Amino acid sequence: MQKSVRYNEGHALYLSVVARKEGTKRGYLSKKTTENSKWHEKFFALYQNVLFYFDTDQSARPSGIYLLEGCTCERVPALKVSTVGKDALDKLHYFLVVFGHDGQKPLELRTEEESDCDEWVEAIQQASYSDIIIEREVLMQKYIHLVQIVETEKVAANQLRTQLEDQDTEIERLKSEIIALNKTKERMRPYHVYQEEEDPDIKKIKKVQSFMRGWLCRRKWKIIVQDYICSPHAESMRKRNQIVFNMVEAETEYVHQLSILVNCFLRPLRMAASSKKPPISHDDVSSIFLNSETIMFLHEIFHQGLKARIANWPTLVLADLFDILLPMLNIYQEFVRNHQYSLQVLANCKQNRDFDKLLKQYESNAACEGRMLETFLTYPMFQIPRYIITLHELLAHTPHEHVERKSLEFAKSKLEELSRVMHDEVSDTENIRKNLAIERMIVEGCDILLDTSQTFVRQGSLIQLPSVERGKLSKVRLGSLSLKKEGERQCFLFTKHFLICTRSSGGKLHLLKQGGVLSLIECTLIEEPDANDEDAKNSGQVFGHLDFKIVVEPSDAPAFTVVLLAPSRQEKAAWTSDISQCIDNIRCNGLMTSVFEENSKVTVPHMIKSDARLHKDDVDICFSKTLNSCKVPQIRYASVERLLERLTDLRFLSIDFLNTFLHTYRIFTTATVVMEKLADIYKKPFTSIPVRSLELFFATNQNNRSGDHVNDKSPRLCRKFSSPPPLSIPSRTSSPVRTRKLSLNSPIGSKVGILDLSTTSSSAASSPTSSPGAPDENAEVEPGEISPCRSPSTPRHLRYRQSGGKRAHNSRCSVSPASAFAIATAAAGHSSPPVFNNSERTCDKEFIIRRAATNRVLNVLRHWVSKHSQDFEMNGELKMGVICLLEEVLRDPDLLPQERKATANILSALSQDDQDDAQLKIEDILQMAECPKTECFESLSAMELAEQITLLDHIVFRSIPYEEFLGQGWMKTDKTERTPYIMKTSQHFNDMSNLVASQIMSHTDVGSRASSIEKWVAVADICRCLNNYNGVLEITSALNRSAIYRLKKTWAKVCKQTKALMDKLQKTVSSEGRFKNLRETLKNCNPPCVPYLGMYLTDLAFIEEGTPNFTEEGLVNFSKMRMISHIIREIRQFQQTPYRIEHQPKVTQYLLDKTLIMDEDTLYDLSLKIEPRLPA
Repeated sequence: MQKSVRYNEGHALYLSVVARKEGTKRGYLSKKTTENSKWHEKFFALYQNVLFYFDTDQSARPSGIYLLEGCTCERVPALKVSTVGKDALDKLHYFLVVFGHDGQKPLELRTEEESDCDEWVEAIQQASYSDIIIEREVLMQKYIHLVQIVETEKVAANQLRTQLEDQDTEIERLKSEIIALNKTKERMRPYHVYQEEEDPDIKKIKKVQSFMRGWLCRRKWKIIVQDYICSPHAESMRKRNQIVFNMVEAETEYVHQLSILVNCFLRPLRMAASSKKPPISHDDVSSIFLNSETIMFLHEIFHQGLKARIANWPTLVLADLFDILLPMLNIYQEFVRNHQYSLQVLANCKQNRDFDKLLKQYESNAACEGRMLETFLTYPMFQIPRYIITLHELLAHTPHEHVERKSLEFAKSKLEELSRVMHDEVSDTENIRKNLAIERMIVEGCDILLDTSQTFVRQGSLIQLPSVERGKLSKVRLGSLSLKKEGERQCFLFTKHFLICTRSSGGKLHLLKQGGVLSLIECTLIEEPDANDEDAKNSGQVFGHLDFKIVVEPSDAPAFTVVLLAPSRQEKAAWTSDISQCIDNIRCNGLMTSVFEENSKVTVPHMIKSDARLHKDDVDICFSKTLNSCKVPQIRYASVERLLERLTDLRFLSIDFLNTFLHTYRIFTTATVVMEKLADIYKKPFTSIPVRSLELFFATNQNNRSGDHVNDKSPRLCRKFSSPPPLSIPSRTSSPVRTRKLSLNSPIGSKVGILDLSTTSSSAASSPTSSPGAPDENAEVEPGEISPCRSPSTPRHLRYRQSGGKRAHNSRCSVSPASAFAIATAAAGHSSPPVFNNSERTCDKEFIIRRAATNRVLNVLRHWVSKHSQDFEMNGELKMGVICLLEEVLRDPDLLPQERKATANILSALSQDDQDDAQLKIEDILQMAECPKTECFESLSAMELAEQITLLDHIVFRSIPYEEFLGQGWMKTDKTERTPYIMKTSQHFNDMSNLVASQIMSHTDVGSRASSIEKWVAVADICRCLNNYNGVLEITSALNRSAIYRLKKTWAKVCKQTKALMDKLQKTVSSEGRFKNLRETLKNCNPPCVPYLGMYLTDLAFIEEGTPNFTEEGLVNFSKMRMISHIIREIRQFQQTPYRIEHQPKVTQYLLDKTLIMDEDTLYDLSLKIEPRLPA
């Protein structure tokens, strides 16, 4: 019998050599012997779960081996020794290895370094495989539990099998009884006497009767079937089946997109992250793609289920599929919640050249069809809304008694509940995509566009005029400057910054070295030239008052001025209105982020932050989680009264809310109601403004800052403040300039009153020299001694900068009411509280409220008149009401000078003609159409045709008033009366397409027709270069008509380059994927541009049919209004930027000559004569 265990010594020696060279942990340790308890220093080497120790690190054979599997390792305290050796032992660190089996003593070890001790303990603990053993025990317990369940199920199955056998026995017994009863019944039947055969004539009669009955029955059933086919129920079922088929196609496309995302991007990038020199880490890959692979697996299963249902057509049962899908759709919440961060991580990774090169290689894959990774990452964002719309359409065509009705309604309600979370993220995602697209176009990059709170407002082309430090034009260069070539700039306006770029020949953008990125918090907008500034006045005459200035005052650089020239008055009004709104939102609300001041955070004013009604749901208002430009949650649903209250709230005004309201107010109210509300705010501010708003308007913070006191030698100064519209308090010597900044400066001099809240309007009217504590005129004040009254978010560079040499002569304007207004709104609560008696407090409060109410009314009216002038062109009563209100404002004796200037400017804008005289109007086009043609097609060049087609298309496109886009009027029976300009645009599109087809078919020989096709394709390509995608679609749709497309001999003569160019143009304007290629092109396109109007009409119809205007509680669906407004804003952006194309009457007369146009039947008959059908 074997007494000892044998082991392979050679294998053990090999493992010891490997451990000594490549072990996970190696080093000298002191080992305690079991015989004499002495410590000996040995060289230990750990390899996997085996611990070897040697006499020295040069020893060839190990002195011992320990198997660590199942052991535990932990540190132990130092041994207790005498005081003499205590200092030496304190430096030693002990740990103990306890083996899991009985009979083996623990291994005691020690080291001199604590870090070395911890590393050994951790390495031995990992080598013990204790985690695997614990996991094995857990799995074993689960296995035992499952075995018990299986045994229980076996017992239950045996019981059920026994019951089934008993039931089968009972069934057999009952069958035998039934058979016996039937036999008894047969025996009880009476005996039937045999009858003779019937008469042959009777048989014939019965046969005829049988035939007639069958014919009548078949006829009746045929009528029933025909009636059912024509019935509304059958039509509804056909539409329902078509919706299901479309859903299957959409699901197939979506699964294909997800598979491209996973197979072409995710999995290759995972492999790249595992390479030796990874261009991206695994964490970044997980952050970019999130759980997209899980989403793909889920929808592959759902797609297979849909295809199985289609195989069982016409029985289409879908409710059970949605019941299975619904619980698993919660994975979309994680995707939507982290989608913004995903795009940010992707943008950061693209700064790595290796990753960017690799990503472009993946995107060049043919399966991607030219789409970027950001596009595929955005597809899952819209899947839940697509399901909701599909279910909504299904329910619209599903009868109430249908078996699936309740299940589909339940699925729709669950999806709507889930989409509420996702809906709040969509707008931010679109904004980030726009910012990233712009950032990728800029060669130098732009870090501010990676800020998620940076919201895109508008873009376009402006001309930058040369300027100097003080903002005056350089007359030397002005005469020799080519404005169109050298001065053209691509400008991008965001809520916090204004970007000015130049475009290279390759289409890339380059930021200007100086003034390329303007922080709006440092800017002042000047729309009109100063009356006393001769240079500015002369430049205004030269450029037709289309120029405006942006004065930039950076904190760490000298001030400079940017002078920009707009192509039209409408463009100037739109740019200046948006820029002023952005400046107002930043300054007036105190919403300043760390972009503008170091070590600061986003600070919302107390009067906004304290009002729960601004961001909490109520019975008449509901908010989403998305923040607007004022850092307040966006409105989802609200009553008309709450919307009007938000419009006239004195504390802030969001530009996106104002645009949405003015674009869509016709849906839920009238212009008269809005005008009456504005008039009430101006005339009766104390009764029209909510009490809560007035209380918080004067709210102050009781916690004063320590050390923020007023210096005895300097007056209390106020920060620069911008209110909408502008309020500046100029002296009598300076002329009033239309500026967006209210600069409440208190010059230091003996003749100027101290800017203190204790100075009331009555005392300010008296002599300013009576103010106690005024400093000496020549006294120098150090910057550190000035203690400005400022909000916690006000940057240092916005504090008051003294100008000791200037004195204010109008003490009343510069001290009392304006200072009280500025301090109450901008600097409340950051200095010692003012001391008022009751009469003074009431007087100042009334004045401040009246001024604030006047400013809010003027701000709304200015935005309304400048950006929505069509409302007043088509509504004379509204125009007269606004004029009367503005005239009443001008008669106000307490009106500040800049308020008077702003009121006069609004009146001037309201009375002037909106269309430039030099621009053609749609009436001119209609008049040209009546003139006979003077030119033929062959005498006109492709460039002339393309330019004039673009000019005509843009004139027709810009003539559409935005109110025609509301309510789907173009789909109603009275569409000609409700949307006449949309109908004219559609008619113009059809006429141009018919003209192209008619001109080609007018040629009798094949060569002439082929030449015409090549010329029209060249015209379409020039239209594409001019950003006239409507013209491209006019020509390509004409070439795709059946009358032309079937001419095989003609197309055989067309050169290959023309065919390839036509395929490229058709791909650009294709309707596939809801015009996905055209949308991508328009995102990267700068106005002027003529988009295809049908794409926007489809989007608007999609929104109108998918969501109602009002909720069941009668609240306005403001989220829907916001989506409609975004589409209208994009349309108007293209409408407002004109083309600089010279009108050529001879070409337009040819293009508008309707005598050349043939109808569809004539074209097809002519096509058959040219190339008859081949015999079958």
